[in-house]
Amino acid sequence: MVTGPHVVTLPSGEQVAALGQGTWYLGDDPRRRADEIAALRLGLDLGLSVVDTAEMYGDGASEELVGEAVAGRRDEVFLVDKVLPHHATRAGTVRACQESLRRLRTDRIDLYLLHWRGRVPLAETLAGFADLFDAGAIRYWGVSNLDRDDMEQLYGLPGGHAVATDQVLYNLTRRGPEYDLLPWCGEHRVPVMAYSPIEQGRLLGEPGLTEVARRHGATPAQVALAWVLHRDAMIAIPKAADPEHVRENAAARDLALTADDLETLDAAFPPPRRPQPLEML
Repeated sequence: MVTGPHVVTLPSGEQVAALGQGTWYLGDDPRRRADEIAALRLGLDLGLSVVDTAEMYGDGASEELVGEAVAGRRDEVFLVDKVLPHHATRAGTVRACQESLRRLRTDRIDLYLLHWRGRVPLAETLAGFADLFDAGAIRYWGVSNLDRDDMEQLYGLPGGHAVATDQVLYNLTRRGPEYDLLPWCGEHRVPVMAYSPIEQGRLLGEPGLTEVARRHGATPAQVALAWVLHRDAMIAIPKAADPEHVRENAAARDLALTADDLETLDAAFPPPRRPQPLEML
């Protein structure tokens, strides 16, 4: 079990690291493979034990990279993977998971997500998740890119209360979930997982962010991560393709933003005043 201040409690009561590692685009370039594996392994050394991947990433290449990186250290990792919506029938979910397990070189996925909502009824996907759970192939299931209305529908289905997370695009420039999705998740004790928490680097030159970074002697990326992590029940999964970047991310856990910092960031990145469609990358 993960312990310490930088943890999030799942509905089951299990605690996981609040800061993990994303792997979108990792595995795409064979020339970077050694650095990417070294980065993931260093992340584990530093306690960034939530590792997120998906069958979509590089058509399985990311999963294969993760499998190599965590070989011999599987029990240190809380492994998150995702099924594509067009695979997410009851039988298709099981088949997709089996293929992901093969690429990952493991016998279990800790948290298996529906990557986004497609045409397959949610009840079918939940049935596939239940089959995988019963077989011991997954420990928990969740969803990704579902907005409040989708979550309410999911919660109304048999077994829907077992949802362990909703993984969504959330960062300083994508604050729409704060209006209604985050409050709903908080009320129902569903942790949120934030992907692209630094907007793939696009927000890092904004003056308000750089001003707060200057106050703390930190980098803008660390401030952006600390801002995501200051929320309760929030897991952030930034990608880091090299060890130096991993160290930078890990240090964000110890950055305590002040009320003045939060006010500066609110002025630079205003919170939503009305419902907004859930954004995706």
